[in-house]
Amino acid sequence: MVTKAITATTFGINSCKIEVEVDVTNSLPGVSIVGLPDSSVNEARERVHSAIKNSGFSFPTGKVIVNLAPADIRKEGTNFDLPIAVGILKEQGIDIPDDNTMAFLGELSLDGSVRKVNGILPLVSGLKECGIKTVFVPEENAREAALVQDIKVFGAKHLGDIVNHFAETPIAPTVVDIHQYLKDNADKDYIYDFKDVKGQQKAKKALEIAAAGGHNILMSGSPGSGKTMMAKCLASILPPLQLKEAFELTKIYSICGLLSKDNPLMVHRPFRAVHHTASPNGIIGGGTNPKPGEITLAHRGVLFLDEMVEFPRQVLEVLRQPLEDGEVVISRAKTSIKYPARFILVGAMNPCPCGYLGDKEKQCTCSEVQIQRYLSKLSGPLLD
Repeated sequence: MVTKAITATTFGINSCKIEVEVDVTNSLPGVSIVGLPDSSVNEARERVHSAIKNSGFSFPTGKVIVNLAPADIRKEGTNFDLPIAVGILKEQGIDIPDDNTMAFLGELSLDGSVRKVNGILPLVSGLKECGIKTVFVPEENAREAALVQDIKVFGAKHLGDIVNHFAETPIAPTVVDIHQYLKDNADKDYIYDFKDVKGQQKAKKALEIAAAGGHNILMSGSPGSGKTMMAKCLASILPPLQLKEAFELTKIYSICGLLSKDNPLMVHRPFRAVHHTASPNGIIGGGTNPKPGEITLAHRGVLFLDEMVEFPRQVLEVLRQPLEDGEVVISRAKTSIKYPARFILVGAMNPCPCGYLGDKEKQCTCSEVQIQRYLSKLSGPLLD
């Protein structure tokens, strides 16, 4: 008999519903996973086998075939461990209901513990849109998953907890009021606050205009004049995140594994400072299975490039299209993924190679040619 368990996989900042089908045949013992799994999904065979045995359940003696449908979508991540284990337990006669509105997400350790996975928020959000009413997730991910309203979320510590939930010891559902959470945490102080800046009236006025209109800004001044500090303070005067913005931003940080257990919802606009050695893929995103880059992590917030002229020209030029469109499309041979990238670009640079052009205390030692060559590192279209 073929058994099924529902789960999901991420695609960009969205997700796709996946059906995990399990069948046991009379053949040599082993586990075979089909349906375009990546290496992390294939390795689930060993984790699931040990987790089931060490949780006190029997493992099938025949050949276990696991199909991840639809089979034409690439599957990646460790969140398939739990649904595969649930499908095998159903095949062994464990009483877990065949409910098409119930889903399972989580990584298994060898002793059967359920471990945290990345991207829980977009996964649960996508499952809700597909009609899922109940979802079982790792306990560490439960608060994040509960940000999705109108869906029952159960946080499990161990594989045995899920079996016991349907037998005699139900798991208490996790509930989070997303509106109240955003309201309670929105007023938390920033580490760098604009109100603490003394002096610098012209720079403060320029940053206020940039914050009010969402404009990009380039600051030029001698070393120690406060450019970096002012840039770090900019996020503190941006408008508070709206619920839709906070939810979208949290999806991005969830996929990247940058959310903490205690703070599952992004309540402040992000500030991302990039070093000038960053690669184009690090800035815009990429990889074999494309992941968000710094411009996506700075979505709805600030992207700061200190010593902007020291960045390779190729890196600076890749920013031009995202700055205009507010999104970036990463195309690969097998797929094309769109990530949001609507941010305020803040650049800082010295006025000349030595940094003291126009300084009242130190005299500039650069020639006119050196200054011109230094400034020409920023292209006209980027400056526009």
